[in-house]
Amino acid sequence: MTSNIPDRMFYRIKEVCSITGLKPHVLRYWEQEFKDIKPVKSTRGQRLYKKKDLDVIIMIKKLLYEQRYTIDGAKKYLTSKKNMVVLEQIKDELTEVIELLKKGEQK
Repeated sequence: MTSNIPDRMFYRIKEVCSITGLKPHVLRYWEQEFKDIKPVKSTRGQRLYKKKDLDVIIMIKKLLYEQRYTIDGAKKYLTSKKNMVVLEQIKDELTEVIELLKKGEQK
């Protein structure tokens, strides 16, 4: 599904619906339920989704429709996934600090 996504900065709701196969009312509902979907509004009031929003929408669709998660279950999954990413970043940074400290001791 992600292979047919045009490379743009913003996508209108109609384009997101075409790419994901979802209805506009589903996307609007998901915006209320999932904090990670944050389209900006154009000067005309149209929703403009970023690539990051599109990735989250596709992930949510897979969780709900393919893996049969509930909305609450999908929220928890996304939160835990986000936490894992943060923990990995912290681990990488700590590893760098340890390496710098080791280099300092060797001098």
